[in-house]
Amino acid sequence: MSKAKGARLVAKGSGWIIRWRDQAGCVRERRCVGRTHEEATQELAAFVLTEPSAGTLIGPRDPSQFGIAEALITYLTEHAAYLPGASPETARYNAKRLGSWWGESKVDAITQATCARYVRDRQSQGVASSTAARELSVLAAAVNHAFREGRLTRAPAVVLPAAPPPKDRWLTRSEAARLLRESRRDDQARNHLPLFIRIALYTGARVSAILDITWPQIDFVRNTIDLNPPGRRRTSKGRARMPLPRHLAAALRRAQRRAVGPYVITENGKRLGSVKRSFASACARAGFDDVTPHTLRHTCGTWLAMAGVPLWDIAGWLGHSMSTTTERYAHHSPEHLVGAKQALDRSRRTPPVAEPVAGKTKTR
Repeated sequence: MSKAKGARLVAKGSGWIIRWRDQAGCVRERRCVGRTHEEATQELAAFVLTEPSAGTLIGPRDPSQFGIAEALITYLTEHAAYLPGASPETARYNAKRLGSWWGESKVDAITQATCARYVRDRQSQGVASSTAARELSVLAAAVNHAFREGRLTRAPAVVLPAAPPPKDRWLTRSEAARLLRESRRDDQARNHLPLFIRIALYTGARVSAILDITWPQIDFVRNTIDLNPPGRRRTSKGRARMPLPRHLAAALRRAQRRAVGPYVITENGKRLGSVKRSFASACARAGFDDVTPHTLRHTCGTWLAMAGVPLWDIAGWLGHSMSTTTERYAHHSPEHLVGAKQALDRSRRTPPVAEPVAGKTKTR
């Protein structure tokens, strides 16, 4: 019997494969997801870490035999590294926080009690529970990834803290106009911040989606905008394809005439990394201490609901589920439950009610 040979990278076609010889002496191969040598090297490192015998495939392990650090590393290498936008950086940052807290613990250490303790410890460090929840969601994704890949016999549930009720802060038309005026007063931000605010108010898109928009995503002939960049897989946080409102289309045409790069929101011709600082400065000048970039998304949904737009259409515009849209915007809609009221108003009389009368049942 030939001796098992360690895993190594081999160039094949336009990509890379991991090749090894198992205990039976058979040569086995596995194609790398990454296209570059650096990405393939990361996959090889994770493969060897996951398979202790450097390529001899092993069956699923019990959570007591599988380290949390191993789960995080393989998830970052095999899955999170290929997410679009800022997702890989965010996942790596959250994984670092998780790794420092869980240390050498095994997956079976994940319980409701330990998850709650993690949240309390992070809160004691001045971190919001919502931030701790996002960090724990990376742990959940890592454990579930290991289970789906056949490395774990089961995936313990990662219990997240209850989400706080969403803030119902939205801008009035006059407040939005004031914010736009103040956004133009910053010489360093006046070329991108007013346009960012307009896109957010008209489309209701999330901050990351707006910063990702490139000019090819805007079709001025058909007058549409696709918030999902080419090649990006669609996720649960939907990015809609929508018609361009007239005023936004005009603003985008003006911006395209002075564009110097592929991205719509830019700084010195490059994709803008964040609007937090310039946006906060504009809000301070406008006298708003409770407004964030996400407030613009909620403002868009609220304005649509107040205009009587059906909740189903609002859900499609914002990329929300119907239940989320109903929860957040139904109370702003003048048409909410009107149909039910009208149906009851059309009823000629109330439904009959049975009453017992002298041993008999009388209907009134």
